[in-house]
Amino acid sequence: MENPITDALVLITGAARGMGELYARRAVAANARAVALWDIDEDAATALATDLSRSGVDVRAYRVDVSQREDIAAGIQRVRADLGSPDVVINNAGIVRGTPFWEHDPQRDIELTMRINSLAAMWLTREVLPDMIADTSRPKRILNIASAAGTLANPHMSVYAASKWAMIGWSESVRLELKAHGHRHIAVTTFCPSYVSTGMFEGARGPLLTPILTPRSATAAAWDGMLRGTPMVLRPWTVKLSMALRGVLPTATWDFLARNVFKVYSSMDRFTGRR
Repeated sequence: MENPITDALVLITGAARGMGELYARRAVAANARAVALWDIDEDAATALATDLSRSGVDVRAYRVDVSQREDIAAGIQRVRADLGSPDVVINNAGIVRGTPFWEHDPQRDIELTMRINSLAAMWLTREVLPDMIADTSRPKRILNIASAAGTLANPHMSVYAASKWAMIGWSESVRLELKAHGHRHIAVTTFCPSYVSTGMFEGARGPLLTPILTPRSATAAAWDGMLRGTPMVLRPWTVKLSMALRGVLPTATWDFLARNVFKVYSSMDRFTGRR
C-alpha cells in the first residue's frame, strides 16, 4: 500500500507544541514533501519550523486563529500559494474548560470551545476537500482528534464533551459520504483518546483501568490508524468497554458504576488545566 505521507503536503493545526509537534516530527520522519504548521502562537510555530527544516523537508509556520473562519480561509490561500494543496490534514487544535456549565462564560468558554474544537475542523476540511476529491493520483488522509469525552458524558466538561460529540458525529458522517460517493482515495480517521499528559488536562485523574496516556503513545496510535485508514481509533481499551456498558445498561446503573466503581464522574474533580 502506498504510504500516504511520502511526498505529501501535511497540514497540522495546533502544531506548535504537544501532540501537534509530535505529528509534525512524524511527518518529517516519514519523508513528507512539506509540512504546514498552523498555530496561534507564531513564535513557537516558527521555532519548530526552523528546527524541523534542518531535515531538508520544507516546513513552514503560519499564524492562524482557527476560531475564525476568515482566518482559516486566508491561511489556506497562503498555504496553496507557498506549497500547494494539502494531501493530509490533521485537525489537532483544541481547548478545554473544566468547570460546571453554569460557570462557563458564553463567549470565552462556550463559543470559543465550540469554534476551536468543532467548527474549525469543519471549516478547514470544507476548504481542502474539493481539491482532495479532484486529485486521485495519491491517497489522501484526514485525521480528526476527538476525545473519549465525546463518547460519554462527564461532569465538569460539558461544553468540551459537546464539542467532541460534534466532532465524532461530523467526522464519521464525512467518512461515510466520501465512501458512498466513490472517493475511496480519501480516508477519514477519528481519534478518541482518554486523558493525555500534555498539560491540557493537568490535575485530571484516569478512571479505573484507564491510565493517563503519554503524548507519544497517543500520537503513535492516531498516526498508525491514519496511515491504515482506520475509521475510529479509541485508546485505551477501556474507552470501548465504557461505550458498550453505557449502551446496554440502564442509566441509573451506569451512573452508579461510573461514579462509584470506574470513577469516571470524579476524574475531573482536581482539574487545573495548563497554567
